[in-house]
Amino acid sequence: MPLDYYLILSAVLFVIGVAGVVTRRNAIIIFMSLELMLNAVNLSMVAFSAFSGDISGQMFVFFIMAVAAAEAAVGLAIVLALFRNKQTVYVDEINIMKW
Repeated sequence: MPLDYYLILSAVLFVIGVAGVVTRRNAIIIFMSLELMLNAVNLSMVAFSAFSGDISGQMFVFFIMAVAAAEAAVGLAIVLALFRNKQTVYVDEINIMKW
């Protein structure tokens, strides 16, 4: 399969993730959209790595997966804490950082 197909799929996934972050107000969906964007980057890195024959792209994928796992754990903990205090996960209704 040519490299173009992987890059097009990666770009589509990244755009869907950006649209989810920009348009949605639910914190859980925003986190899922962030994960989708990170996986789109992973897909393009693996595709470039496979087509160039260099393994460094695949090593970056492991680093990105570790960062994504840490982001998900910390983000979900923050969302749970906010839900316990505010009874909502919509970012528009959470205004504890505002003056």
